[in-house]
Amino acid sequence: MAEQLAPATYRVTREALVAYAAASGDHNPIHQDEEVARSVGLPGVIAHGMYTLALAARYVDEVAGEPGRIASIGAKFTKPVVVPAEGVDVEVAGTRKDDGSIAVTVTCDGVAVLGRCVAVLRA
Repeated sequence: MAEQLAPATYRVTREALVAYAAASGDHNPIHQDEEVARSVGLPGVIAHGMYTLALAARYVDEVAGEPGRIASIGAKFTKPVVVPAEGVDVEVAGTRKDDGSIAVTVTCDGVAVLGRCVAVLRA
């Protein structure tokens, strides 16, 4: 029987995006510069998709109590996380499935930002 896991909220800030860009090497200005982001049709600065997926992995490690057990994690990027100057909250919840994997729901302002997010765990 599937088990619902407690939700968690993670604050995403522009400072975190700058640090992620430095760590990942992804310095695309849509992740740091409001003017550039808007010039390409985005509503504002957006979080890196992989940063958003990393929040799902963090959730599995921290909240689901499975640190170091993720064998794979994948998702479809459905909507960008728009990060205003004051930051934004991303809500993450999960369901432990009968096969031992964890289905993860990731939303921002009530809208799903990742689809079909599943973490497969090592035994």
